[in-house]
Amino acid sequence: MRAREHDGDHIAAELVRRYVCDDPALTVDETWAVEAHLESCAACREQLASGVAEHAGDVTALLEGVWAELDPAVAASAPQPAGNRWLRHLHAWASPVMLPWFGMTALMLLLALAVDAWTPLLREGYPSMVLLLAPVAPLSCVAAAWSRGLDPAHEVLAGAARGGVELVLRRTAAVLVVVIPLLLVVGWAAGTSPARWLLPCLAFTVGSLALGSFVGIARAAFGLIALWAGAVILPSLFAAGSPLPLEPSATPIWGAALVVGAVVLAARSRAYAWLGSQ
Repeated sequence: MRAREHDGDHIAAELVRRYVCDDPALTVDETWAVEAHLESCAACREQLASGVAEHAGDVTALLEGVWAELDPAVAASAPQPAGNRWLRHLHAWASPVMLPWFGMTALMLLLALAVDAWTPLLREGYPSMVLLLAPVAPLSCVAAAWSRGLDPAHEVLAGAARGGVELVLRRTAAVLVVVIPLLLVVGWAAGTSPARWLLPCLAFTVGSLALGSFVGIARAAFGLIALWAGAVILPSLFAAGSPLPLEPSATPIWGAALVVGAVVLAARSRAYAWLGSQ
């Protein structure tokens, strides 16, 4: 059946009745033709509405039968503990798979603090290990916060109504809320001012999200860690003096990097709504 509204063709009343009643004798082709025609024909949609109202008793009886089976099961089910509701809200800000990465980050910073305190084996003038690690300290946790490979529930969360960049930003904020205070405490113990590492830390975090919209956050985060380790940390182990990227004179560069990363992230925010992008 091909029905075209501009030719004056409409769905036969009998066919509408069979469609409303879900007649098992109705073929797939007939069902498809009815639904395709309804999209473009207001008159037939009104006819369908009338048919639904006419057979509402059948629909009501069906729903009542379904509820009659469901009600005992719903009544017998135990109410959900309040703790589970808290866990659901917590899951919007953090994933259980992030906990080991938080632990690893804390251990890494404590080891760096121990190295700084082990002065007999350190020569004068060498930069603090805490200072060298601080700019990239949150990145492994950020990678775990939104990664198909690291979070088994990634696809479910990415496909949720409030998934995408909003969930990415919430989880990244949760990472910073945990890691930044830890860095402040360890940096204070090492005698390292947050003025030297805070802006680079934020720039790296936002940069990993911006690059993550192209290659995935895990690859972006670990790639930036490898770049920083190869370009700054390793050379600093063999040369005295503070590395140039952590000098006060580099502050405008880090500020510009933070702004560029934020602009790219805003422009590419829709990429986090695509499962294939991660």
